[in-house]
Amino acid sequence: MKTILEEISVYLGEAFAAAGYDAALGKVSVSNRPDLCEFQCNGAMAGAKQYKKAPAVIAKEVVAALPAENIFSMVDVVMPGFINLNISEEFLTDYLGQMEEAGREGRFGAPEGAGKKVVMDYGGPNVAKPLHVGHLRSAIIGESVKRIRTYMGDKVTGDVHLGDWGLQMGLIIEELRDRQPSLCYFDPDFTGEYPKEAPFTLSELEDIYPAANARKKEDEEFAVRAHDAVVKIQQGDPAYLALWQHIMNLSVPDLKKNYDRLNVFFDLWMGESDSKPLIEDMIRSMKESGVAYKSEGALVVDVTEESDSKEIPPCIVEKSDGAAIYATTDLATIVWREQNLHPDMFLYVTDKRQELHFTQVFRTARKAGIVPEEREMKWMGFGTMNGKDGKPFKTRDGGVMRLESLIAEVYDAVLEKIKENRSVAEADAQKTAEKISLAAIKYGDLSNQASKDYIFDIDRFTSFDGNTGPYILYTIVRIRSILKKYEEETGNAASADKLSVTGNPSAKAMMQEIVKWNAMLTSAYEENAPHKICAYLFGLCDAFNSFYHETKILGEEDETKKQAYLSLITLALEILETAIFLLGFDAPERM
Repeated sequence: MKTILEEISVYLGEAFAAAGYDAALGKVSVSNRPDLCEFQCNGAMAGAKQYKKAPAVIAKEVVAALPAENIFSMVDVVMPGFINLNISEEFLTDYLGQMEEAGREGRFGAPEGAGKKVVMDYGGPNVAKPLHVGHLRSAIIGESVKRIRTYMGDKVTGDVHLGDWGLQMGLIIEELRDRQPSLCYFDPDFTGEYPKEAPFTLSELEDIYPAANARKKEDEEFAVRAHDAVVKIQQGDPAYLALWQHIMNLSVPDLKKNYDRLNVFFDLWMGESDSKPLIEDMIRSMKESGVAYKSEGALVVDVTEESDSKEIPPCIVEKSDGAAIYATTDLATIVWREQNLHPDMFLYVTDKRQELHFTQVFRTARKAGIVPEEREMKWMGFGTMNGKDGKPFKTRDGGVMRLESLIAEVYDAVLEKIKENRSVAEADAQKTAEKISLAAIKYGDLSNQASKDYIFDIDRFTSFDGNTGPYILYTIVRIRSILKKYEEETGNAASADKLSVTGNPSAKAMMQEIVKWNAMLTSAYEENAPHKICAYLFGLCDAFNSFYHETKILGEEDETKKQAYLSLITLALEILETAIFLLGFDAPERM
């Protein structure tokens, strides 16, 4: 199904051709002067030089060539040659009918995407560390992009890619050694089977890591020991691997629980450690091909290109002591994904400060022959989530806020507003607050272009007015309540086959917002841009609420009109519900 702009452009193109001009000049755009018209065509201006005619002359000839069954309610030539257009309600109604019919099969007429096999790498938490606010954007942007691409027909595999092979593991083990030196893991003469239960709880683990991390900054000998412990893990030391497994067994379920609270779900829960079996062969291949070479004891790959405007350092694939680093495990992970998933595209979602890292990794992957040249490798870098002071979001005492603490703070703010506004049973209020607070967090983030920094303002994000998640949900709940009331009054569901809505300016305005869906969704898919869905949602919700306040929907005495209104808001509801699903949240039954 063509977008409405494509439909109108074809129509204008035929008129240009009928008047003796190039049909390509009939391209139509949304008006930049909505006070004058809804759409405009500037083709006469573009064709003036080509045909050596005044643009106004061309425009008048084109308008005269429009067929009698005009799809416009207004066509006006404005000097020096613009064609201003208003669409007819009949054409809008017909187009919405096609969207409604297509909606039953999926996507409401939006064309299917490229049907690619995509591996998405997002999330990226470090095992043994609680999720903090810095993990928020990767999770919710990645989840939304995954949902958008899946909805448009791609086969997407989302991988959390755990940081489970790094320095934090060595820090924890060495701190544990100093706290409990008698544990069998630290006895060089121990030959038995290591315990199945961890010698620490999750809460103890969460105390051990920050203490060890602070200690390494002041105790150089401790930092060296922690580094050596990482090497031992990577080299397969049984005692260290047993402790590593205990850490994994406690930490990963907790991570899953927190991601579940965010409605973020991964297909794969793999980590850096899963790439270990592939590293040796990968490094050997790089050496044998001459792609990698020794530099100051480390193994590196040159990745500079002639087009670079700034220096790109070599990619280190192995440290001088033989230890693997992020680039090593990222490359070996790509090897695994190539061998097992055979994707058409790799898509990574991380902090934009990692741009250099992924430039190096992607170029090394191509240069080393890990991925073929035609394979798409894309990186989405997102901006920083800041507090009202414009600096990275912190707790009141200046520390990094845990993600569950942020969620709880937003939840409490929403719950207080629910209780202030009306009398609701405690259990219902809590359940409703969970959904609204998630919408507040996700919409507050996703409504910003991913690459830009933004201010996380709890007061604004939890407001039920304005461009916020709660406002979107309130609109959805309002439409549901209208349809439910009609069903209770009549015993029938609203008719869904009478979309003929005419003579109501606010209804037409809502129709014009609905028909933007196809173009918007295609753009959001192609550009991996959830913020475009947010902008669409706000526009449609505003249009519905204007319609609601200006129109007696259930009080309409003309039954044909009433059914048309009900059908129109039913379609709006279906699209709104689809849109919030793509953003990763849903609406409560009541608000």
